[in-house]
Amino acid sequence: MLLEDGDPVRPRGQQIDGEVSGIPRLRGMGDPLLRGTTAPGGSRTDVMAEGWEPGSALGDGDESPGGAPQRAWQPEEALMTELSELVQKVVKSSSWWERHGMDISILACSFLLLPAGFLCLRSAQALPFLVGVLTLGVVHHTLTVKGSHLASHNALTESKSWSKVWAIFFIELCSAFTVEQATYNHVKIHHGYTNIIGLGDSSTWKLPFLNRYVYMFIAPLAVPILTPLVALDLLRNVEWKAALRTLCCMFLGFYCHYWLLLHVSGFQSPWSALLCMLLTRSLLAHPYIHVNIFQHIGLPMFAADRKPKRIHLMSLGVLNLPRNALLDWSFGHSLISCHVEHHLFPSLSDNMCLKIKPIVSQYLKQKKLPYNEDTYSSRLWLFLQRYEELMVHAPPITELVGIQ
Repeated sequence: MLLEDGDPVRPRGQQIDGEVSGIPRLRGMGDPLLRGTTAPGGSRTDVMAEGWEPGSALGDGDESPGGAPQRAWQPEEALMTELSELVQKVVKSSSWWERHGMDISILACSFLLLPAGFLCLRSAQALPFLVGVLTLGVVHHTLTVKGSHLASHNALTESKSWSKVWAIFFIELCSAFTVEQATYNHVKIHHGYTNIIGLGDSSTWKLPFLNRYVYMFIAPLAVPILTPLVALDLLRNVEWKAALRTLCCMFLGFYCHYWLLLHVSGFQSPWSALLCMLLTRSLLAHPYIHVNIFQHIGLPMFAADRKPKRIHLMSLGVLNLPRNALLDWSFGHSLISCHVEHHLFPSLSDNMCLKIKPIVSQYLKQKKLPYNEDTYSSRLWLFLQRYEELMVHAPPITELVGIQ
């Protein structure tokens, strides 16, 4: 987290003596949403989260309950529109390779590495076996994190039909989760209501009954086990056809992995194969958990009836981490160094988020808006120091006042 005024522990948005630290004073808070309402499936926010267009990327709450436009929001609307136009120019001038090809190639390379990973596990020597574990671990997270994330935002292809196919493949077959719930929870809620208390405030990542060290360093090892269990519980909320499809895909994904370990890697017992599955699937579980909490929790949180406009919401409540070769490959730029860009323009691929990063960062800084960046180690230390405040207790609501 970027530190301000020499204070090593004060996060952006923390209220001190009734004032908000590090938060620009904004003009007009727009129309209130009803406190405690759930995210509507077809709200303007949901549409904006995916289908940004120049001239229409104005965020949610643009109209009053009676339908009258709110003129007080016009300057903030203009900011998002202007930024969208700048980004759209870059997108239109980019080739298919830049828009989709680069990320598809990374996913394809990961598939091509699978045979080598399984064959390395046949070796009785430690070094080749370790290479096999590392290879399969990186490939697994590339397919389940990067692939699923891009597929959930329809960022892999411009074809709606193929987008549905890739979503089922990466989210259900590879990740053992249901497409409908993954898309709703991530795209509709997290992106539509980023850092809004009770909606997109990342509270699903909090386990307050665990202490800081267990949560940060031991609990991530259980992610491969907890993910399908959570997915099975969420199947109660989808239609029976979708639930049946998800169950078939989940079973097929697990069985293929298990069968390949037995018949290609040569494991002699079911338990050794299952242990290897757990090892490879949890290889990058620690940074996966850490990244998901580092980039939102500890930043300003807002009440649903007093939330800022989209461009302010994303610049205040999202943080970028530095580039990292391993995590860039496995998780994608949009989850690491371009998370701010991703939240502003979520339908763009990882490579395009990286390409527009200089434009977005320069624009936000030019307009005196926050552009949050911090190192992985700094955020880790912050969470270890302030775990009770950030991960156990309810976060304070940030109050933005008036226009200057």
